Amino acid sequence: MHRTHHHARRWLPGLNFFLADVRDGLGPFLGVFLLAQGWRLDDIGYVMALGGIAGMLATTPLGALVDASRRKRRLLAAAIALLLAGNLAIWIAPSLAVTAASQIITGVVAALIAPCLLGITLQITGHADLPRQLGINEAWNHAGNVATAALAGAMGLRWGLPSVFVLMALMGCASLACLALMRLDETPQDTPPPEQTGPSAPGLLHVLTGTPALRVLAVAMLLFHLGNAAMLPLLGQAAVARGHANPSGFTALTIIVAQLVMIPMALLAGRHAQRSGYWLLVKATLLSLPLRGLVAATWDSDWALIPVQVLDGVGAGLLGVALPGLVAQTLRGTGHVNAGLGAVMTLQGLGAAASPALAGWIAQRFGFDAAFLSLGGIAVLALALCWFGAPSEHRAARLQPKA
Repeated sequence: MHRTHHHARRWLPGLNFFLADVRDGLGPFLGVFLLAQGWRLDDIGYVMALGGIAGMLATTPLGALVDASRRKRRLLAAAIALLLAGNLAIWIAPSLAVTAASQIITGVVAALIAPCLLGITLQITGHADLPRQLGINEAWNHAGNVATAALAGAMGLRWGLPSVFVLMALMGCASLACLALMRLDETPQDTPPPEQTGPSAPGLLHVLTGTPALRVLAVAMLLFHLGNAAMLPLLGQAAVARGHANPSGFTALTIIVAQLVMIPMALLAGRHAQRSGYWLLVKATLLSLPLRGLVAATWDSDWALIPVQVLDGVGAGLLGVALPGLVAQTLRGTGHVNAGLGAVMTLQGLGAAASPALAGWIAQRFGFDAAFLSLGGIAVLALALCWFGAPSEHRAARLQPKA
């Protein structure tokens, strides 16, 4: 490994740790914060959907931009700075116009983060050691979520929900420091990897129609995130609306339980993928969501938090490794790994963008239990598609280009 890349690899865990509180914005804390400001459930869902739609539209072209750029660190730093600015605007003025505009801007720039991280990781490790490094990256990302959720819960109890915004700003600055210390040689003397030298990036439809396995994955992710994206925010809103818990404390606890499970699951996923491939990890992820929705809908107790969020941890820990790894495996040697990841994330973003609005509409009119069951039921369709439409691991391996 190039000496500069070896040095940069040491900072990947820290970068993923501190980005944990930045890459997804305020996450479930946004819904709880807006609810405390007197917002309606369906209005919260609609405004959160705006950011998802904006990110969905930007994901594929931004993935192509990352493929073409040798300055991935600078792109990632700009995205982090804009995300922090957008969340600061919501804290200062949580009006409908400001919140909607902020969600749109942060949705667009957040679409840069996953392709940049995958591009930087590929540049450092190459394809051979990618599964292992993805597992390490995800484990540190989830560890960062545990730490920040615990801090957010404690700070929220002591100073209120606005302190969560301060914590995010501090974590964002720390992630920028890791990027600065990475000192990655982005113009190496040896031959650049294929992801930086392929032909001009194709459009979303070309990427998906030209790669059947990627198409199955993309549609499955659309359905999965249509059911999954609103599940955790809805769980926190349900507990608060039913008077079960302190808003910031309960929301932090939901995150901590899931993230503690995600850490070992991510490491396990990295080892499994290196030996046996990624598709089984995707199927296990899809199975976790219907079970999660069923438990949340049928067990009206604070204790339901534990199995619901353990299942969330299993699914998210596996998928964080499987999704980028499977895209990189499928498109290896084409020069369009990040464009392909962007195409999958575009459809994934479509589902995630619609999920809060769908969940808020169902919860407002039919109750929280109906919303949980509906979200879980959508994932059954994704599981069926993936089960019958995805290639077997051995066939997928044969379809890969030679190194």
